[in-house]
Amino acid sequence: MNRIKGWMSYFLIFFFTVLIIPVACSNSQPEMGEWGYKGEIGPENWGELKEDFALCETGLQQSPINIDTEALTPKPQIEFSYDYTPLRVINLGHTVQVEYEPGSTIKVDNKQYELKQFHFHSPSEHQLNGKSYPMEVHLVHQSSDGELAVIGIFMEEGTKNRFISSIWPHVPKETRENPVSGVAINASALPPQEQVYFNYTGSLTTPPCSEGVNWIVFEKPIEVSDEQIEYFRSHYNVNARPVQPLNERQVI
Repeated sequence: MNRIKGWMSYFLIFFFTVLIIPVACSNSQPEMGEWGYKGEIGPENWGELKEDFALCETGLQQSPINIDTEALTPKPQIEFSYDYTPLRVINLGHTVQVEYEPGSTIKVDNKQYELKQFHFHSPSEHQLNGKSYPMEVHLVHQSSDGELAVIGIFMEEGTKNRFISSIWPHVPKETRENPVSGVAINASALPPQEQVYFNYTGSLTTPPCSEGVNWIVFEKPIEVSDEQIEYFRSHYNVNARPVQPLNERQVI
């Protein structure tokens, strides 16, 4: 009987050591690949969350940045060729993203990029002379050789934006995709009429923070209403990465 009790004691010690302790430890660490905008999984820790995210900490061409507009020369206009696309809205858990069907393009410096999707941040990720805006929309494009070009457009409080009004009612409350039957949109409504923009080489502003992105940030903001801003913030109160060092890069 004593021998049986002894074996039972060893079994219980083994059970708690092997099963219970690792479970407790795992709860104290973020899940592999998980990231966010606050606390232990916030931007200051992205580089440590996963090996693939290392550039978030070590990269020298990171985005967003503060753009100092003094003594900068505007570049030629971008050639937009956007078409209508069926509305497909995705709640990613960290932003609202609208997917785009193939066929809509821009041409920058004689290179063509296809529009893949656009999404939103609040507050703006880029800054102009140290100033942030309530929101910023990013239009993500890709060339045939895989290079990325992202257009950043500031959004300021003003009149109600009809284009945004066509999207907000269809944002899913939970994390999922919502294909909207019978509704088509055209992203040509987003860029401001005055096409003065700033161009620099940067990165994705979310993990894995891949570099080599051709960034195009428009100087003039577009207007959205206070209600439209607050609607987005009711889903994602803060989803903006802080500005990163410019290092040796030039903004043109």
